[in-house]
Amino acid sequence: MPKYSVEIGAGFLTALLAFLLFRGVNIVPLLLALSLAAVLFFAVRSKGQLAAAGGRRDAVSKTSTPFSFDDIGGQERAKGELIEALDFLVKHEEISKLGIRPLKGILLTGPPGTGKTLMAKAAAYYTDSIYLTASGSEFVEMYVGVGAGRIRDLFKDARRKAQKAGKKNAVIFIDEIDVIGGKRDGGQHREYDQTLNQLLTEMDGIHANESPRILLMAATNRKEMLDPALLRPGRFDRHIGVDLPDKKARLHILNIHAKNKPLAAEVNLMKIAEESFGFSGAQLESVLNEAAIYAMRESSEFVVQQHLSMAIDKVMMGEKTDRESTKEERERVAIHELGHAIAAELLRPGSVSQVALSPRGAALGYVRHNPTQDHYLYTKDFLEAQIMIALAGAAAEEMFYGGRSTGSRNDFEQSLSIVRTMVECGLTEIGIIEDRMMTPDRWATISGSILDELMRRTKEMLGSRRELFQHCLNILIDKETLGGEQFRGLIKEEQTLSA
Repeated sequence: MPKYSVEIGAGFLTALLAFLLFRGVNIVPLLLALSLAAVLFFAVRSKGQLAAAGGRRDAVSKTSTPFSFDDIGGQERAKGELIEALDFLVKHEEISKLGIRPLKGILLTGPPGTGKTLMAKAAAYYTDSIYLTASGSEFVEMYVGVGAGRIRDLFKDARRKAQKAGKKNAVIFIDEIDVIGGKRDGGQHREYDQTLNQLLTEMDGIHANESPRILLMAATNRKEMLDPALLRPGRFDRHIGVDLPDKKARLHILNIHAKNKPLAAEVNLMKIAEESFGFSGAQLESVLNEAAIYAMRESSEFVVQQHLSMAIDKVMMGEKTDRESTKEERERVAIHELGHAIAAELLRPGSVSQVALSPRGAALGYVRHNPTQDHYLYTKDFLEAQIMIALAGAAAEEMFYGGRSTGSRNDFEQSLSIVRTMVECGLTEIGIIEDRMMTPDRWATISGSILDELMRRTKEMLGSRRELFQHCLNILIDKETLGGEQFRGLIKEEQTLSA
């Protein structure tokens, strides 16, 4: 087909219609015929694309290797809750004796990278079911009715494949269901609404005596955006939260992904699990993958602890950059980062994991903290200490240079975010207050008073440690990186000398 055949044909057709109209010919029947032809063309093309996608899904279900719940690290609570729900598909006789209605839908919610898609694959393997997967974006088109038609075809495809394979169950997994399952705004002619309405109808049409049984599983990061009609019992009967892993779960995930990695004997994955607080399963997998890449760069046969520490920095902040800074700028950055590190050790001894001057991402230097244990509830004292650690970089610059730099921007943003949390949780002098009652001026007043007081306390705390700054400064500039134990050793040396 010529490259510009569509444009040439459209131009010729437009010229022909203009000519006929100029000659007085009634072109309304011709326009209607062309419109009908266009609708049929796009419908057939959409059908073909869906059939091709169905073929791809069929190929995946046949050739993919078995994936069980044992292959998913951590998430023991979520896995247990999901297995209990799946037993309704497996234990047919028991649920019929007790009069239990089979579940129609299971909604997996949680942050990105926590394993929601993996759980859907494991669910299909556990129930010995046909497994079909789709993304919410696959059902959205500019042509009205296409999304609804694809929903119908997806459920028909699941039943047909289950019958063909002799399976009693089929699992349909829709990722990012908030694309088609968002709250309706009252307009019934939107493509999104028609697609959602068709999905609701298909879920209502699943009966207990229907064979094969179809279980709809879906995942979303934004449950609050879903339509209430989709969330009610009888449609999505189970809402399972898949949260970020705790330390024990992180260690489990690391062990799973380390099976095919040649780790050195001295590697301590528990230390990596402690240092990776807040990481998702996907980020932990990336840590081990990046560590192996570092080992390959150095032509090392084994992945050592240093590779894993570097990989954590890479996943958190990005790759090292080749920025070249002046001597004065490097000293200022060193003073700034030492301010963070010294304040952290004074307020939370043993919490500093690394102090570095290596530029990564947008940062010219950084301090990586090592939480002694995972925290899920925070007191006022804890949050104030967190703010003081964030402000310590700017406070150190004022102590040695008499002013601040633009390097404190992210620290101030973090501090303001913590102040907002304190206000919303009733941890400030104003007590419990509704967020809507806070005007911008009042926010500015409260934030300013809290941050000014904490900055004053931070300067007092660091002011008596000038010798410690001088003791660590030259070593940090020379080596560029100080480990946590090495940094704490320097603190002890300075305390010994001053005594």
